[in-house]
Amino acid sequence: MAAATTRWLVRFGYDGTGYYGWARQPGLRTVEAELERGVVRCGAAPSAVSARIQVASRTDRGVSALGNAVALTSSFSPGPLLRALNGIAPDIFFTATTEVPETFRARAATARVYRYLETPPSHDFRTWQAVADRFVGRIDVRSLGRGLPAGAPVWRTVESVTITPRAAGAVIELRAQSFVWGMVRKIVGALREVEAGRLSLSRLEQALRGELRLTLPMAEPEPLLLWDVEFGIPWSDFWGGPNRHQLAWERAVRNRLWAGQEMLDALSQATPKEGHPSTMTQRP
Repeated sequence: MAAATTRWLVRFGYDGTGYYGWARQPGLRTVEAELERGVVRCGAAPSAVSARIQVASRTDRGVSALGNAVALTSSFSPGPLLRALNGIAPDIFFTATTEVPETFRARAATARVYRYLETPPSHDFRTWQAVADRFVGRIDVRSLGRGLPAGAPVWRTVESVTITPRAAGAVIELRAQSFVWGMVRKIVGALREVEAGRLSLSRLEQALRGELRLTLPMAEPEPLLLWDVEFGIPWSDFWGGPNRHQLAWERAVRNRLWAGQEMLDALSQATPKEGHPSTMTQRP
């Protein structure tokens, strides 16, 4: 007799710089492929098909997540499930879970929150907030996505866009029920364009009203973080980790960051100065 199974919603995060995005691609390391192999390898499900993995939000190459969510089916109870999942890969962290009905749809979240870490702090972030306020409300997102039909407006409602200056830059937080592909990075691109004077506020407002379509640059993916996905239901069980493999990965990342900073500091000081022996002409 087959073991009884439960449909679980699991909160998870990952360092996206090590993956070619969420979606499975032949020959490439992706979060989806890692998870499908991992649930079978750790014994959480007999096959990827039986696990019925369904993610709340797909992320692009280089984009990381703190609070993405995935629905899957397993015979494991919450504690063993979280322990098993956290053994899949050291750069993927499964932090909480709760039981959901078989009919639950992970894509049907009530809200998604993204954060973009903008550097350096030389921007006029007060002006950025004034521009960002234009994106709040019901807007046409044809200028903010990819692969959208051009003939008629595509409407989305953005709940908030807030910009919080930090010592090294600013955190741009965006909240909406759903985003089209590339939308957050194009909003950041639009903020840069307005500040640089390459895009007027009037043209931006026209585009958001559906009166014209803009060609906007996309900001870099690495500073983008899927901060949270909300469903209006509480998490019931939480991961007590990290485990030793995750701690080792964290130490390795911190060591690389330290080594990279030391190298940058050394290179910035290595420019020969006038009169330094290495720059003086040697006479016979």
